[in-house]
This record gives sequence, structure tokens and C-alpha cells, in this order.
Amino acid sequence: MYKQFLPVNYQDLAIRGWDACDFIFVSGDAYVDHPSFAAAVICRVLEDANYRVGIIAQPDWKNPASYTALGRPRLGFLVGAGNMDSMVAHYTAAKKPRSEDAYSPGGKAGFRPDRALIVYTSGIRSIYKNIPVIIGGIEASLRCLAHYDYWSDTVRRSILLDSKADILVYGMGEKAILEICHRLKEGEPISAIRNVPGTCVTAKKPPENSDYSRLPDYDAVKGEDFSSLKAYAQHFMIQKMNADPQSAISLVEKTDNIRWVIRNPPAYPLSTSELDRIYELPFTRQAHPMYNAAGSIPALTETIFSLVSSRGCFGGCSFCAITFHQGRAVSSRSKSSLLREANILSTMPGFKGYIHDVGGPTANFYGSGCDRHSRGSFCPDRECLYPEPCPRINPDHGPYLSVLESLRTLGKGIKKVFIRSGIRFDYPYLDKKNGKRFLEILCRYHVSGQLKVAPEHCSEAVLAVMGKGDPKGYERFKKDYAIINRSLCLKQYLIPYFISSHPGSTLEDAIELALYLKKNHFIPDQVQDFYPTPGTLSTVMYRTGIDPRTMEPIYVPKGAHEKRLQRALLQFTHREFRSLVKEALHKAGREDLIKYLL
Repeated sequence: MYKQFLPVNYQDLAIRGWDACDFIFVSGDAYVDHPSFAAAVICRVLEDANYRVGIIAQPDWKNPASYTALGRPRLGFLVGAGNMDSMVAHYTAAKKPRSEDAYSPGGKAGFRPDRALIVYTSGIRSIYKNIPVIIGGIEASLRCLAHYDYWSDTVRRSILLDSKADILVYGMGEKAILEICHRLKEGEPISAIRNVPGTCVTAKKPPENSDYSRLPDYDAVKGEDFSSLKAYAQHFMIQKMNADPQSAISLVEKTDNIRWVIRNPPAYPLSTSELDRIYELPFTRQAHPMYNAAGSIPALTETIFSLVSSRGCFGGCSFCAITFHQGRAVSSRSKSSLLREANILSTMPGFKGYIHDVGGPTANFYGSGCDRHSRGSFCPDRECLYPEPCPRINPDHGPYLSVLESLRTLGKGIKKVFIRSGIRFDYPYLDKKNGKRFLEILCRYHVSGQLKVAPEHCSEAVLAVMGKGDPKGYERFKKDYAIINRSLCLKQYLIPYFISSHPGSTLEDAIELALYLKKNHFIPDQVQDFYPTPGTLSTVMYRTGIDPRTMEPIYVPKGAHEKRLQRALLQFTHREFRSLVKEALHKAGREDLIKYLL
């Protein structure tokens, strides 16, 4: 098929000989026709199913006419805030406005509104009456039910209600979107489409069948008293226990005494053949030419010569929302598909012989897991790796090593193949057959001078709250990494990431981490202050002061000043943090460390 961009205006419709689109996707990101951009993936999937699809990227939400750039679609609007939640895209963990947006022209901020799904849907409704509107993407997934909103410090109701959309698609939405669109095409009214897996809908009463679980009501979880906080923690755990596509049942949540939100069970993840087909659709792999004058899209620069090898992650980190969006079952692409895509990359303008990444949420989970994962399922009542690895897990780096070797030896001008996605550094040690070989091959061929890893903390207590393993695991990896690189005569470094102010982290824990950094002669250039984004276990802890797994109280560092103290301790050599470090040490009664650290 000849590769061309999807229509963005009436002129494009005329060129194609269309009088209207079947569906129009309104996106909070700039229009980049690349498989790492969610809007492009959904639009190409629909195009592959013979729908006429157009895209309105980053409309001027202050001007309702911007939603008319392609006229009224025949069947409906699809709306996504972009690859990031719009509030996360706009604000730092300190709630300060960001000056940059990697998904916008020239990397400039201000091209999308706060709470983009609500604003875009309202704008569409103001122009087009009685038109189906379906929302989806990360912002919809993590806000599909009552959720804590860090920026307003409140529990907000489902974004399906606030946006007034007809259907919300959560998770990786290809299957759900296709079913909804097919049913609309067949003439079924949007109000009758109620049971699609991976969707939420509203109702005036709960389902008539009894096969559902009732969540605590919105009124019961939005308060500040202990009973409300406990109910909110229970609310989250019910969702977590119903995240497995095989065993989940519908969840029902009552809001405002008159409306119900129904979350249907999750959709099954895509199979290998389905993933292959999607990633080999005719993407141009470029930003639309309408951005040429404004500058590049930074997010494309990072991904244009990268390969997505898998989706999903069974790492189980408490602070990560991937479980609720991509799921725990890892779906991997075939080696042949990845090689075909590498061939395409090698012919693209600007390719200099370097494939920047072959990965996914966790690169070395490719092709492994357990029998349940291979069926798109997982155990709802336990984690795969924490507190101990599940005996059903079959760690095997063999398939990933085979892919990497085939890419390295493909020719086509490919000089280097790097891994820049996160790797789980403790996972190779579970693989008795290929784990040691993976570490050697990683160092020999696939590190571009620095390898980024995420130990997150050194305190056993904090790591337990994070759902991470024994801190000795990182020490073992760090030692082996150094030994292997010395044996290869390579100067390659580890860049570890740490999180400050995570729930469970006391001032004493932050001091322990500072001492660890001092001992290891490493001061991070960047520290990620814990960011309570919707959809994570850690955010529930931050909101409630309760660990939902045990329903026991947990210490939570709150307040801007306390968070600054913990963050300063991780960068204790920075002159601008000296007074904060002194204050923290005085507060903890550790004046004996002032001269040592400062």
C-alpha cells in the first residue's frame, strides 16, 4: 500500500475522493504517524479494517470551529489525550508547570489543555449534537472509575461521567475499538453497545445479571475520614483482583445516587500475529509536514529508530500503572516481524546504522513468563516476582537473545543495536540457562556507554512497599556488570534511578539512601520525586496512608517541604540543598552526619 498521512483537513478528503470520514480521532499529541504514538496505531488499525479515518491533532480547544476541520464523521469521534495523561504532561511532581512537551511541535508546552479528554469531548458536543464519542488512551484507562487526583487533592469521579462521552475504552484499545466501530457500522446505536470487553459505560441501574462485583460507592470513597480512606483502598484492590481477562467480572460503581459506571472485564491482550500485523501497517513513521516550520516532535526523535518488541509487564512495581493499562501478561512480537521492521528502518532518511532500542515496558521480559501469560492471563491473587518469584514463571532470555543476534547480523547498514528500555536486572539470575549469557551479550553488544537501571531505593522496608526485591540483587548485578565490562575491556557505566518520598519512606530511610550514595561515590544528576498519578498502588497509599495489600497503616511523606527534605538528601553535594540537608539531619537527630555528608 502507498504510504500517506491520514486526512487532517478538507483538502486531504478531496484528494482521496471522500465526502466524509467514518471516524475522526481527536488527539492531544501532535500527529506523528509512527507506531509508538497511540493515535496513529488506532487510526491505522481502523484504516486496515476499511474505515475512512481522519485525525484532528491538538485542536485549538478555545475555538470550537477547530473540531470542524474534517466535518462531521459518519459514525463517530474517537478522543485521546495523548501518550501521557494531560496533567502529567503539564505539571511536575511539585505541581509546577512544565516548560516543555515532548509530544508537541518544537517541544513547546501549551498545545493541549488540562484534563484534555473532558475539554475535547465538550468541544465536540458543542458543535455536533447526537454524535457518538468514544474516549480512550492512558488518561481514560487510569481514570475510568473513581480515582485520586493529585493536582486537586480530591477523589474525582469517573472521567466517563465528567467528559459525558458515550463509551470509555481502557487498556490497549485495538480490540475494543474495532468491535465498537463494527457495531456502529452495522447500525447499532451507541446506547446499545454495553458489553464490549475493555470498556466502561454508564447506566441508570446496575446490570440485571448477578455476575458483577459492586465497588464502594463514589460517595463512600471521596471523603477524608478513615472509613472513606479504607473504602478507597478496598475499591482499588477490587479493581486489582479483576484485572485478569480470564477471571475478571464486571465492576459496578454508584455515583451521585443516580448513575452507575459499569466496567466490563478487560480485553485479552493481542496475540503475536495480531501485534505483528499492527506494527507492520503502512505507517509513514514521520511527523506530519504541517509541523515543518514549528520544529521536530522530540518524542519521535527518541523512538523513530527503535523497535517495540513487547507489551505488558509482570514486574509488579507499586508505583507503575502499566499493570492497569497494558496488563501483566507480556505479548511479544515475532522475530521475523522485528527483522522486517528493522529493514524498513535501515532505508529511512537519517538512519545512521543505529537501532536505538529493542524493547517494551521491560525489555528482557520478551518471550518469557508462564503458561497463563501465553494465554493472555495471569494470577489475580499474587504477583509474579514479589515477594518471591512464582514457581510457575519460566525465565528464558533465549528468545530475546535470538532476536538481538539476528538484528546484529542483519546487515542493511546496521552497525549497532542498543537496549535503552528498562531491563529487570534481577531477572537474569532466575534464568539458569541463558541468564549469564544475556548479561555478557548485553555488555558486549547492546550498551551505548551507559546502562540505565532502576534500583529505586536501598532500604528493604521501602523496597517492600514498592513491590521490589532484595536490595542485594542490585549489588550483585552492579558487581557482575563491572566484572564483565572489565573482561571485555569496555568502559561502560551504570546509571541508577532512585525515587524520593515514596510512601513508606521515612526521613531515616532517605538518610540511609544518602549514606548508600556516599559510600558508592554516586550522586544522581536527576532524582524522581514520587508522583501520585492515577491508577497505581502507590498512589492509593499516598492518598490513604494504608497499604491496600494488608490494610495496615503506612507512613507517607506529605507536604512540599518534607518532600524537598527527602529529595535534597539524595543530592546532598549540591550547594543549593545544603541548608535542607542540614535541616533534615537535625530533624532526624543525626547531627553526627553533617560533616560526613557536607
